[in-house]
Amino acid sequence: MPWHELTVSSDALRGNPLGDPAERPLYVWAPDGEGPFPTVYVLHAHMRAARWWFNVEPFEQSYPDLIDALAPEAVVVLVDGWTSVSGGQWIDSDGVGLYGTYLCDEVVPFVDSGFQTNGLRALQGKSSGGYGAIVNALRRPDLFQAIAAHAPGPALFGVTMPVDFAAAARALRGRSLGEWFATEFAGLESHDDAILVELQSAALAFGGVPFDTETAEIDVDVFARWLEHDPVRIVASSDTVAGLRGVWPDAGDRDTYSLDLAAIALSRAFSAAGLADDRLHFELFPGGHRGLGWRYPLSLDWVLGRLSIIL
Repeated sequence: MPWHELTVSSDALRGNPLGDPAERPLYVWAPDGEGPFPTVYVLHAHMRAARWWFNVEPFEQSYPDLIDALAPEAVVVLVDGWTSVSGGQWIDSDGVGLYGTYLCDEVVPFVDSGFQTNGLRALQGKSSGGYGAIVNALRRPDLFQAIAAHAPGPALFGVTMPVDFAAAARALRGRSLGEWFATEFAGLESHDDAILVELQSAALAFGGVPFDTETAEIDVDVFARWLEHDPVRIVASSDTVAGLRGVWPDAGDRDTYSLDLAAIALSRAFSAAGLADDRLHFELFPGGHRGLGWRYPLSLDWVLGRLSIIL
């Protein structure tokens, strides 16, 4: 079955603060035969867009090619969340736009109206996409029943996020983060560019720059706003965790951004919040933050198995 390339016209994204497009590509794989089928929504990472999934790395099949080969008994949807600051964390924010609303209230009904779906849905993603998978599943238990999150982040904010604040302050000397982005950013030409654009995206999504840009000292009030978005804390305070059919968090044991530590914390948080042991698949595997494409078919098969169980 070939992939369907469609377009979603989003009212939620129209007029967003960054002026990013409201018309978004959507790629859907659907089985032959009679449904209805469960649906898996795949959320890409920062610095990516939905079309990126079709890029082929040397000696590797793309994820869409793997899905073609696997031919799962499911509808699989590649959602686009690109923004001009490299992403929006798949949530609603005043700084980036209503990307949670777009996903939940526009993309899901759009897919349901055009394909044979049965109302059982999972979210799958890596890095920022894993973050989006966790927070949207917890905030919308009426829509999503399972999660696959590879190297999910940002997460465990107090450990993983301040690491780059000193480097950012040095790179910014004499400028604000917003000034740098508006007047000097011209692409990822250096490691500093990558740090700063990631921080700009997070600052817009989470509520401001959380450190003094001259000294890198943490602004306690702003960082408190960031912490409200930490998925470890969101899981810990959620009353919807126990109702999930399955949660798969994993990470490479040498993740570049220490998201292996975040994955451990998330696994503990899900267990403490009432998720049964047989509904949690946590794994650390040899590796870093890149080269995780081989993990996606594994978690896809697992979440589809969890969705198929009669409860």
